Amino acid sequence: MNTFRLALRNLLRNHRRSLTTLLAMMVGAVSILLFGGYSGNINYGLQTDFVKRSGHIQIQHKDYFLYGSGNPAAYGIANYQHIIDVVKNDPVLKPMLTVVTPTLSLGGIAGNFAQGVSRTVLGSGVVVDEQNRMRRWNDYGFPDRYKPLALSNTPVDSAVIGTGVARVLQLCGPLKVAHCPQAPAKASETGAAAPDDIAALSAQENSDKPAQPATRIELLAANAHGAPNVAGLNVVQAVPQGVKELDDLFVMLHLAQAQRLVYGGDAPQATAIVLQLQHTSQIPAAQARLETLMKTTLRDDALEIHDFATLNPSYGQITGMFAAIFGFIAILIGAIVLFTVGNTMSMAVVERTVEIGTLRAIGLRRGGIRRLFMAEGLLLGIIGSVLGVLMALALAWLINHGGLTWTPPGNVEPVPLMVRVWGESRMIIGTMLGLVLVAVTSAWWPARRAAKLQIVDALRHV
Repeated sequence: MNTFRLALRNLLRNHRRSLTTLLAMMVGAVSILLFGGYSGNINYGLQTDFVKRSGHIQIQHKDYFLYGSGNPAAYGIANYQHIIDVVKNDPVLKPMLTVVTPTLSLGGIAGNFAQGVSRTVLGSGVVVDEQNRMRRWNDYGFPDRYKPLALSNTPVDSAVIGTGVARVLQLCGPLKVAHCPQAPAKASETGAAAPDDIAALSAQENSDKPAQPATRIELLAANAHGAPNVAGLNVVQAVPQGVKELDDLFVMLHLAQAQRLVYGGDAPQATAIVLQLQHTSQIPAAQARLETLMKTTLRDDALEIHDFATLNPSYGQITGMFAAIFGFIAILIGAIVLFTVGNTMSMAVVERTVEIGTLRAIGLRRGGIRRLFMAEGLLLGIIGSVLGVLMALALAWLINHGGLTWTPPGNVEPVPLMVRVWGESRMIIGTMLGLVLVAVTSAWWPARRAAKLQIVDALRHV
């Protein structure tokens, strides 16, 4: 305690230099914590978006993840409803689950043959009510941005398309899509009617329906037996997807309609069973339980499971990039603090050489001198890191309540700009310990040099 009291007095005696050093440490702590809070918020935001759309875990037919995109119908799960019932009623999984829902992916050609235009698309059949429940997941307390799917409360033959699909199919006008350029006159001239086979299929599909609206499209896909099948769909809305490649392919329709298109009169199937959990931290336990079920109750089904990070490789790429940037900033700030504290301690040794000689002359050993300067570095690290954390918390609060917004990649609407510092105890404690360690390390060499001074040389130092 005497060592720390003396170290504190020495810091207060050289208050200007101590204040400058503390400011450098505070700026370093604030920089690390604010960027860490910003990147952490981006990670949580990405995770929330992916979990809302594709769940935490998906159960798929074996090898569907690797090869199913080429022919989804060949990798359908035949008894998907039985699997859903097993998962929902499992005593281990049941407390973790919020939603268990089937989906069906398909590829095809969407056409607006009245205008003579068509394009390839990727369709997704969903249970709308269950998808709406998934979109309410908000485990990280983001400002409520829940919007129900445009397919909510629509007939079974309804569909939602991306704005890119609407643009190519010349549906921007009927769907009232803003900022949608009109196709050149040559490309927008009325084309030929649909091919005879597609027209016949479409006529059979719509034979018992009244006159169709201008937003009607035909979706042609191969059924489970490889034969072509067509469904007439009424597009209720064009929704931007944030990524042009997806925007130009996206079609969402009701699961029953997608199953009818792909499987016809055969037993319907699903290409994935989506599981959304209460918390992301439950993924390892849920995966372990699912693996057990696949070896016992569901052993006759060729199934595999994937978490959201595997299904969305961009999540790992983006979080990895921010982790690398955060590490680089932390190392850079650490180097600045290292040299700042080291310079402060070196100057203190030079100015207090006579004092060091006096302390040695009255009996203080070399270890005592070393401990004194190390204690000064430790106090600088503790005080600087504590003040830096308090300043970072204050600045984060101001940013979070400042009404600032930004548009993340893949989003079409701006979201509040948030910096998550409060509650991130691991980041706060890690930053504080890191700064204290750097401060103590930087004080070690000057302390060692001070302890090596000869008493006679120190006393006669001018």
